[in-house]
Amino acid sequence: MKEEEKEKMMMIVDLDDVESTSPKSPHAFHFESDSTLNHTHNSSFFNIRTVYLVFIKPKINVLLPFGPVAILLHYLTPKHHHGWVFFFSLLGITPLAERLGYATEQLAFYTGPTVGGLLNATFGNATEMIISIYALNNDMIRVVQQSLLGSILSNMLLVLGCAFFTGGIVHHNKQQVFNKAAAVVNSGLLLMAVMGILFPAVLHFTHSELHFGKSVLSLSRFSSCIMLVAYASYLFFQLRSQQNLYNPVQEIADNSENSEEGEEIELTKWEAIVWLAILTAWVSVLSGYLVDAIEGASESLNMSMAFISVILLPIVGNAAEHASAIMFAMKDKLDITIGVAVGSSTQISMFVIPFCVVVGWCMGKEMDLNFQLFETATLFITVLVVAFMMQEGTSNYFKGLMLILCYLIVAASFFVHVDPQNDVG
Repeated sequence: MKEEEKEKMMMIVDLDDVESTSPKSPHAFHFESDSTLNHTHNSSFFNIRTVYLVFIKPKINVLLPFGPVAILLHYLTPKHHHGWVFFFSLLGITPLAERLGYATEQLAFYTGPTVGGLLNATFGNATEMIISIYALNNDMIRVVQQSLLGSILSNMLLVLGCAFFTGGIVHHNKQQVFNKAAAVVNSGLLLMAVMGILFPAVLHFTHSELHFGKSVLSLSRFSSCIMLVAYASYLFFQLRSQQNLYNPVQEIADNSENSEEGEEIELTKWEAIVWLAILTAWVSVLSGYLVDAIEGASESLNMSMAFISVILLPIVGNAAEHASAIMFAMKDKLDITIGVAVGSSTQISMFVIPFCVVVGWCMGKEMDLNFQLFETATLFITVLVVAFMMQEGTSNYFKGLMLILCYLIVAASFFVHVDPQNDVG
């Protein structure tokens, strides 16, 4: 009898456990889904489910075959006819950049907002960083400078402009608002980046260097270290010190999507890590062919290197940002839109550019912050225009239209601009 009573008690305990982990409790459901994912998929990273989620489900992945086609054309066509190699490489990298963002978001579910912010800072702009490192290794310093500058201009004018425009059209009967305080902090960081880029250019073109040809490089390396410290301080300030005022973008996105759209974790932690490694490796391979094809594309397409680097290359890295910023603006979530567009520009200017200077320093390459007068002036005016557009904390379709038109002016300017330093890399 005692054994039967014990068995009944065990059954009651088991029923209580099942009830406590039922979907009625969101925390319990989260734990159950995590443990189920880890138990079911920890032995295989390449099952049908994960392959479907990463490579088949997104519609943008129809562009994936262009990557192998670009590699094939690289070996079948002469170098001065590499325009198609460049174009197909751009198309092939675009879905990979979007999937990198997806894998990073999945991993951020497990790491929390602080580490998730650091992951977004690195993998969010992984495409630009990989292309820049390849170009640095090939001594194409101007391509590095102009492509990173183009990413900032594209995010701040084109991406933000399209988001404001579409959001204003969809919500024409109301005024869209966003966190003014967070926007002001981002504008301040962008102005600091302009300061770091402006002074080396002024020092060079006024011929006021203490040691000609060396002072600009030394100043750039010192300023880059300071900018990296400033960006690290900004992450601490945003994610820890002032967490209530400046909520992390990833945390806002997760909370809003989980509560309103029911988004769940689709990959386990190790699956996300493995797919991040695979996607980064594939982006690295295609980036090498892309950089090798830039000079040939400039000749075959009869376009300046400046236009290719500033306008065409950033389209790849900003494809995911462009789509997500517009989507969130249409859902009236402008805080996330600002974080995607302006936050990405802040990451590039305060993290990626100084990081490339430091990497070039380690590689023995003379990568500096002297972006030349034309590029520096373009960046300075762009930051001022966007800062004025965001100072009220509101947006509408007219502001978006103004930003898009400003980007068209910038694109036309670089189309007729010839780099005086070297236009052939």
